[in-house]
Amino acid sequence: MPTAHSLASRWLPAVLGSLISLTVSGVVQADATLDKIQDRHRLVVGVLLSGGPFGSIDPATQKATGMNVDMAEDLGRRLQAEVELVPVLPANRVQFLQQGKVDLLIANMEWTPERGQILGSVPTPFYRVGGTAAVLKDSSIHTWQDLKGQPVCTSQGSSYVKPLSEFGAELKAFKSSSESLLALRGNNCVAAVHDATLINPLIAAAGEWKDYRAISPELNPAPSVIWTRLGESDTQARLDTIVKDWHRSGWLIEAEKRHHITPASPALVELQKQFQATGA
Repeated sequence: MPTAHSLASRWLPAVLGSLISLTVSGVVQADATLDKIQDRHRLVVGVLLSGGPFGSIDPATQKATGMNVDMAEDLGRRLQAEVELVPVLPANRVQFLQQGKVDLLIANMEWTPERGQILGSVPTPFYRVGGTAAVLKDSSIHTWQDLKGQPVCTSQGSSYVKPLSEFGAELKAFKSSSESLLALRGNNCVAAVHDATLINPLIAAAGEWKDYRAISPELNPAPSVIWTRLGESDTQARLDTIVKDWHRSGWLIEAEKRHHITPASPALVELQKQFQATGA
């Protein structure tokens, strides 16, 4: 009768071989994303459409609009592929990408070391943004430290959860920024923290937000990138040439103007000068 040791010796190489084969197969499959896009002539992009100039639904046409949408459409044009937009939320955007429901994410998701361990990304950022808090004008909150022990609304999966926790805020995380902002207006929290590119235009437009203000400086400003799955170096390299051209040509600056994003991002001006100077 074979011993446990002899069985292990017999089967271990086969098991290891299978695991290696599966791993290699997974990498090959991941690296084939760009080929898959080109073969089917369709690019599936996960976009955040929770409101604001980067992504929202036009109430008149019920169509997706915003800077995220413009970038997705231009990627499709340059890759000669039809674009399919898939709405995502902060709570599910990573899973949608990992599970292959989308090819890419352009979803208001800034680069962090933690995210960089589970997803791949295009090396050149297309933007740089930090968080801000919407509070009532007569609120006693003027700095981030003032949020200690206070109920604060934000989105699930937000990169601001960790720093807000470190400030001692009592977090209420919602599936979307829209729900978070509604909770603020319903007095369920004293502040709602989201990207400054979402909060600032709302307050600048006044209207239903005329009684609110934003606090500064921006919280944890970080580069906004296009996300891929891990190991998709060919896809990342191809998209990187497009993002660099967006900067060099001023396409992103024009997109900002088109969507009335003010104040203009100093990072875009800086990146344009950088790529015009290097010709990269």
